[in-house]
Amino acid sequence: MFTLNCHGHLLSANMPVVMGIINTTPDSFHDSSRKVAVAEIVQEAELMLHEGADILDIGGQSTRPGSDRIGTAEELKRVIPVIQAISKKFPGTILSIDTYSSEVAAAAVDAGASIVNDISAGNMDAQMIDTVAALKVPYVCMHMQGTPATMQKDPHYNDVAKDVLDFFIAAVDTCKQAGIVDVIIDPGFGFGKNIEHNFSLLKKMEVLHILHKPILAGISRKSTIYKTLHTTVDKALNGTTVLNTIALMKGASILRVHDVKEAMEAVKIWEAVNGSKTF
Repeated sequence: MFTLNCHGHLLSANMPVVMGIINTTPDSFHDSSRKVAVAEIVQEAELMLHEGADILDIGGQSTRPGSDRIGTAEELKRVIPVIQAISKKFPGTILSIDTYSSEVAAAAVDAGASIVNDISAGNMDAQMIDTVAALKVPYVCMHMQGTPATMQKDPHYNDVAKDVLDFFIAAVDTCKQAGIVDVIIDPGFGFGKNIEHNFSLLKKMEVLHILHKPILAGISRKSTIYKTLHTTVDKALNGTTVLNTIALMKGASILRVHDVKEAMEAVKIWEAVNGSKTF
């Protein structure tokens, strides 16, 4: 389906891949993913790799709705030791840095990360696009309306799928002009979108295929799921698997998840349905 040059490590994927979420924040929206001790985080990374994760996405800045931006120094303090520790214990592991700071992105790649995952598509740091181009790593470019602090305050679209597509047509061209070779697009479920927007966007997600870029779907345990089911984030795993499966059917290339085992099972079932799995 796609090939990414991850700072010298080639990720060639004929089937969808799974990206495991590694939070180093004390305030992630999913309580069970909150970890701050490096040894504990390395153990979590080991489990995710054992369960089949192809990429580990490491973030030190919470981007939940209403979250405030922390300082660069604090973000670096949270993520760099983790990246170094995982890289040392599991050499060759493809690590992604989840940040909208160009300074953090550069330091993370220097420490061992090989993908930059930016929720702001460069809109929260004017140096980000040029920095990623200079780093020569893949770039996850996400759509978001507003900022994490403001994004859920009455988001509005004329046609959410068309508006997101128009955004990416311009954003991908900006990345190309800057010299970024590998661009991954993320529709940004839950980022400046209400429940209706999220379901409409997922239903029409195949329109993004016109861009001929890998699509990342990050909908794991989000409020669209647990509010629809009238439950809690801790009980949203089944709903997450359902939406991950729909995302695969709509052409997602990467699933960004808290629960790697269940996401891998969804991919395997999807492969079997599509006749691509050898029994």
